[in-house]
Amino acid sequence: MGVPEPLSDEEITERLAGLPGWERRGDAITRTYQIRYHAAVAAIVTIADRSHRVQHHADLDLRMSHLRAAITTYDADYRLTEADFDLAHRIDAIVAAHQALPLD
Repeated sequence: MGVPEPLSDEEITERLAGLPGWERRGDAITRTYQIRYHAAVAAIVTIADRSHRVQHHADLDLRMSHLRAAITTYDADYRLTEADFDLAHRIDAIVAAHQALPLD
């Protein structure tokens, strides 16, 4: 398996349209979830397990009332690839399963 192919700006915009709550910050996509601390800890364990299985990882920042995820593809020189958007969908599902609260 070779280096993942970076997406174009148009492809990134298109994929972000299917990921409510996620936004582009430079060459990463990020999302902040309002979630109870202990639920976030459990979510992080699940995210780490799934990330290991797909061999793609997010940067996670846990605070008392929220969890922030940031994703980019390190193997593609820190550019966005299809793998980033796949992982974002997985993280959304995991956090939802751990009782995320809407941001609004």
